[in-house]
Amino acid sequence: MTYVIGEPCIDVMDRACVEECPVDCIYEGARSLYIHPDECVDCGACEPVCPVEAIYYEDDLPTALQPYAQDNARFFSETLPGRDAPLDSPGGATKLGPIGVDTELVASHPQPDE
Repeated sequence: MTYVIGEPCIDVMDRACVEECPVDCIYEGARSLYIHPDECVDCGACEPVCPVEAIYYEDDLPTALQPYAQDNARFFSETLPGRDAPLDSPGGATKLGPIGVDTELVASHPQPDE
C-alpha cells in the first residue's frame, strides 16, 4: 500500500508535500503531483501538510477518488503522451525535476477558467 494524490491537487500543486517527503518520491507532472508507489515508505509526512486534502493512504481513499490509486501508478509504469518511455523507478524526483506531462485522467480534467 502507498499514499495517493487525488483530484484536489490538479492545477494546485502546492508542493508542501514535496518538502516534507523524506524519500523524495513525489514527482511533478504538468498539472498534478504523483506519489511513486514503490518508492513511498508509507511514513505519512505528506498527508497532513497538504492544504487541499488531496493525499490519502490508499486504503482510505474516498470512493470518488479511487481511480487515482491506479492513476498514480500509471504515471510511472506507462508511456504517456509527450514522454517516449515509462519512468519506472527513477529513484528520486529531485534529480528529474518537473516531468511536464500527466496521465490521461489528469490531462482530461477540465481546466479552471482563466
